[in-house]
Order: sequence, then structure tokens, then C-alpha cells
Amino acid sequence: MSVSETRRSMLEKVMKEHNFQESALLEILHRAQEIYGYLSKELLMDISQSLDLPPSHVFGVATFYSLFKLTEPGEHIVTGCLGTACYVKGVEDIMQAVEKEFRVKRGETTRDRKLSLFVTRCIGACAMAPNMVVDDEVIGKATKEVAIEKIKLALKGGPRRETR
Repeated sequence: MSVSETRRSMLEKVMKEHNFQESALLEILHRAQEIYGYLSKELLMDISQSLDLPPSHVFGVATFYSLFKLTEPGEHIVTGCLGTACYVKGVEDIMQAVEKEFRVKRGETTRDRKLSLFVTRCIGACAMAPNMVVDDEVIGKATKEVAIEKIKLALKGGPRRETR
């Protein structure tokens, strides 16, 4: 069985577990993103057909929530928390430093597909503000220097995940 067939089988199982119900759309999209890494247009159309929902509804839900990625992310993912505590404690300066150092803007991926930079509204670790996340590792009480060093180490370490 190919990787593509395995992923499709995994998604089919998830949809069956939820009886192909519209009420489970958020959970199905979340699991689809875990399986595929992002929600491509083709994948959203497939989910739309499988759940017998209008494509506009599925696309509307996927684009409403910022946790869903509609383009393939880079090998390494950096996320800055822009929640109130992190913002007040200076995460904006850290984000600007990362953008400058790695020549990538928020919501984008470097040309070499090695690094994607995202923002989120809150990661729930306000006591450790400001927070950055590098490849699922939370960096609490982050500084520009520490964030940039962690990103450089991640990039030197090679691929974090299987590229799609």
C-alpha cells in the first residue's frame, strides 16, 4: 500500500468513526491535518464529498480557524504566540528578528521549504511569556537570541518530518 493509500485509509477510518456526520467536521479536519500535514484543496474537496457537504461549508470552516494550514508547511515550523501576555512581554520583537534573520514573513515558508513561520493567538502558557514554538518545542521566556539559536539548531538537524 502506498503512502497516499495509507493516509486515505486512515482518514476514511476517522470519518467512519464519526459516522460521516457534519457535526464531526472540526475533528475530521483536525485529524486530516495530522495525517497529511496540511489541508490541500483536493483534500478539502474529498472531505466535502465524503461527508456530503457543500465545498463552501468545508472550506469556510477550514479557513475560519487559524490552526488549519491550507498550504504545505516547510520541514521546520516556528510559531510565535501573539496572546496578550506574550505580546506584552515582547514576542513581537522576537517575531521581527526571526523574520529578518531567516528572510521569511509570517504565514509563509522559505523558498528552500526548510522553514515556515506562523502565529497563534495563545498556546496556554501565559506564565512563561513570551513564548515561541520551534518544531513542537515550547520556548518559554523566549528572547530573540534564544529563538534564533533554536531555529538554527533545528535547521542543522535536518528534516523534522517526512516531506509530503
